[in-house]
Amino acid sequence: MHQASIFCSILIAASATLHAADSPPLNPANQWAHWRGPLQTGASPNGTPPITWSESTNILWKLPLDGLGHSTPIIWGDKLFLTLAIPYGKQLPHAEGDGHQHADGAHDNLDPAQKQRFIILCINRLTGKPIWQKTLRDEQPHEGTHTTGSWASQSPVTDGQHLIVSFGSRGLYGLDLDGNLLWEKDLGNLYTRHGHGEGSSPALHANTVVVNWDHEQQSFVVALDKRTGKELWKVQRDENTSWSTPLIVKHDGAYQVIISATGRIRSYALDTGDLIWECGGLTRNVVASPVHSDGIVVLSNSYDAQVMIAITLAHAHGDISKNPDAIAWTLDRFTSYVPTPLIYGERIYFIRHLQAFLSCLNVKTGTPLFGPARLTGMNMIFASPIGANNHVYIADRSGLTTVIKHADTFTIVTQNQLDDSFTASPLVIGPTLYLRGAKNLYAIESPSSQGASHTP
Repeated sequence: MHQASIFCSILIAASATLHAADSPPLNPANQWAHWRGPLQTGASPNGTPPITWSESTNILWKLPLDGLGHSTPIIWGDKLFLTLAIPYGKQLPHAEGDGHQHADGAHDNLDPAQKQRFIILCINRLTGKPIWQKTLRDEQPHEGTHTTGSWASQSPVTDGQHLIVSFGSRGLYGLDLDGNLLWEKDLGNLYTRHGHGEGSSPALHANTVVVNWDHEQQSFVVALDKRTGKELWKVQRDENTSWSTPLIVKHDGAYQVIISATGRIRSYALDTGDLIWECGGLTRNVVASPVHSDGIVVLSNSYDAQVMIAITLAHAHGDISKNPDAIAWTLDRFTSYVPTPLIYGERIYFIRHLQAFLSCLNVKTGTPLFGPARLTGMNMIFASPIGANNHVYIADRSGLTTVIKHADTFTIVTQNQLDDSFTASPLVIGPTLYLRGAKNLYAIESPSSQGASHTP
């Protein structure tokens, strides 16, 4: 796949600088450096995880977690990184006029009534043993989060040399992979719609970190130097709250940043912040992030209306809202709200809203292949599906993970129950599946694979 070669070349260049002096560079296709994996599509090109497990079967290790966090872990080499927010101390009052008390339409929110330690944790992915832990901020959140949310929902990102960690209103941080703090940046406070909390993760390419700062006050997108945190460019946006993560893609020899949001889908030049193209069509409360494969970008929303838009980058210039050449296909039924779609080969898989129904289309043409098919026994789905070894993995908030066949027809292969709740998306390295739950972090691997195929 064309996108695989592009993204792998990016990571090879980044990792070579770090490892040239002492060891060969790691294979980027075997890392999980971004919350959507090595291709930023949710697919693992080389993963071979098991398809069956339980609390007593195929558990390589299980690590209890303190605090709460819905961010998806990332992995580079043998290091797994995840963020946590751990409450402590006495109950505290809220300042008059704070975001939690007065967010327009606030409902079903958790009260930020204690201070929180905002932590990045590094774990040996083979053993489950902590390597280092660092508290990056220690304070009371200015705003609540939804009862299904957390104060550590942004996923970190790495290039094998720098680790970028975002706690949104609690700061953006650059570290090395040994936990040494290189810089920190305070972008202010986000005030989210309904006070429902934060979730957009940073994006990283070469030396540039990109952050989407869409909220109920002045929104913007900002690019920073990954080495110093210095601002490279900043563009104000006429947008309200979105929770989507920017997508950085290469097209026609240049890199662009694509952000999915309520008013417009927009693409910016990575080096300057100049607007390349824009498109309307989505509704409020954009959560799902853009996905890209072989020149096609797919964006989804399902809050006020159901909509999915596929854009052909070769024809994307200026306002493309009514450009039939730029819009490859659209869909107005069964589209995803919270989970980001999975692109796996020629297929795109997506959840209906956040319900237990799965659909599959041809990603290039939009031709329906199956669905919406009922994911029997599943509950509310926030985690994004992933693909590996010709299977698709879908985890829900009841602790159930359904494995289906990667095919044009819908076939449930197995269903696996654990004593936890999954909001973070699964991830895969080699023979190991990692599931970050509300209570535990699981490494799942069959005994026949243990001790083998772990070369990064």
